[in-house]
Amino acid sequence: MFYEKYIEVFGGGGWILFGKSPGNDKELFNDANSNISNLFYCVREHSEELIERLRYVLNCREDFDRLKHIISEKAEIGDVQRAADFYQLIRYSYASGCDSYGGKSHSMWSNFPLIEQASRRLQKVVIENKDFEKLISAQDSEMSFFYCDPPYFSTESYYSNVGFTNEDHERLRNVLSKISGKFLLSYNDCPAIRELYQGYEMYSYERLNNIRQRFDGGSMFSELLIANYDLDERLKEDQQISFFETEDF
Repeated sequence: MFYEKYIEVFGGGGWILFGKSPGNDKELFNDANSNISNLFYCVREHSEELIERLRYVLNCREDFDRLKHIISEKAEIGDVQRAADFYQLIRYSYASGCDSYGGKSHSMWSNFPLIEQASRRLQKVVIENKDFEKLISAQDSEMSFFYCDPPYFSTESYYSNVGFTNEDHERLRNVLSKISGKFLLSYNDCPAIRELYQGYEMYSYERLNNIRQRFDGGSMFSELLIANYDLDERLKEDQQISFFETEDF
């Protein structure tokens, strides 16, 4: 399967983007959470300044609660201090959720080489902050490949600043059903999603539940890959499942 544009619709931590080789295709990272888009932009364009602003941050609950209030408002692209605040919340929160203080020792300095690596990887990546429907419609072509990892069905409350509804799950299905390009969709394996995407290629598998590992070692989580192309053939060629094991930067 050949494509010219790779579009990561629900970017999040950029798991697949950082797991794939840059290649010759055009790459686009998108997230509707403006704090995430702003962070990726600042990692790409202002990595040195971002690192300096993170050099002497505090790992304490009081500072964590202060930053939670600051980033609750919409970010502006290019706001390096906001990006530093948001990154601090990610690193010092429980399971990187940005909601609860983790209370564990962590050297922020250990992340600086990772930020530098991410900056180099993102140099040719377009960074967007759009609603998924508008993005998919604007970027669609026969040579487009969309990777979609939306908030999982019935777990939307675990995602900060998302506001993903049942109507959004249907809206995503509707826009993907009309595209000329190809898509790969990652969801939790549940009857509602299987019914919503009835007729499409599906592949189910289990992976470690990273959040539950802290108190329930070996806990597994059922996931479902959905696509509008032959998944069996692509999984054998590319071993795409291994991408989910990529570490965050």
